[in-house]
Amino acid sequence: MGDEYLVRMPGPWDGPVRVLAATPISFRLATLTGHLEAGQIEFRAGSDHRSLRFEIESWARSGDRFADALYSHLRLAKEIQLHMWTSVLERIGHLAGGRREGGVVITTRRIDVDRLASTPPVSPDARPPRGLTALAGREVNFDTSKVGEYMPSNAWHRDDMVETLPHEGPGPPAAGGSWHTARRLMVDYQLADSRAVRAVYRQDAPLAGRDILLKIRFAGMRFNAGVRVGEVYDETRQLDGRQAEVFGWYYQTLDGHFEEGRMHYEWLDTGDVEFRLHAFSRAAQTGPFVLRTGFRLFGRTHQLRFYRQICRRPRRLTEAELETEASSRLRWTRFLPSGSNGHAESAS
Repeated sequence: MGDEYLVRMPGPWDGPVRVLAATPISFRLATLTGHLEAGQIEFRAGSDHRSLRFEIESWARSGDRFADALYSHLRLAKEIQLHMWTSVLERIGHLAGGRREGGVVITTRRIDVDRLASTPPVSPDARPPRGLTALAGREVNFDTSKVGEYMPSNAWHRDDMVETLPHEGPGPPAAGGSWHTARRLMVDYQLADSRAVRAVYRQDAPLAGRDILLKIRFAGMRFNAGVRVGEVYDETRQLDGRQAEVFGWYYQTLDGHFEEGRMHYEWLDTGDVEFRLHAFSRAAQTGPFVLRTGFRLFGRTHQLRFYRQICRRPRRLTEAELETEASSRLRWTRFLPSGSNGHAESAS
């Protein structure tokens, strides 16, 4: 505890770090001034009585503007880091005299710095982006009274997709289980890959009626689109003869969007937890001509790809969070000091 190390790395930087925490199966480092990154990193081992597992978990951002350019824009530092951690994991297995089962699994989650604080802005620097505030004066760009008429026969697309999430036991959804974890990810709009779509919204605004500014990247271009959350539902339904807990909401496209339509996100839990996507859409009849034309020409292929990513991502994120939580509980319960009252705290 408290020991400091200078990690020699290739390139014009070294990695000064300090030990923040240590247990019989893990240790955690914090970066010091001059490090390529700013954050913490933990190395830990574990066992499921069948195999050994070694993990590296890092929560960090770039240490300065130069590092940010190399990592976030040129992607050079990110590639170096990826190969470095992969080689570390392989080296650990070799030193332990073991044989690797399967490939190296890497899960990356991005905390969007554009997301606003949960309290109203109190200074000019904390004011909402102009594009977000402009959405308040915009209307939905299609006739919501004719939703039942929007069918493929009328040149609308109808899409329904289902993704199975980690299973739960029978009965109401368990606290900290698959259903509640996936629900929280959706409320925070963590389902879209931030490299393609980033969502900006007021966290202090209720989910129902919330305006969301979508920052979209496509083929080297960047453009914004506005949507508004409509109905939010949390209820029990009869589904195939069983009672199901259902949580969901939808958003609708606003004036200026290159699409018209509505997208539903739902979680169903009958012990079998499912994420469901329901959408109807077509190219917008108004708004920027270039975007509308581009969507008519290329949009459908990329739209379906986006839908598939939206479905796969909640499964990956939910599995990662559940595994991290299980590993944390195992780590603290197995190594509580004698005389402990059964509670432990960890910094994160």
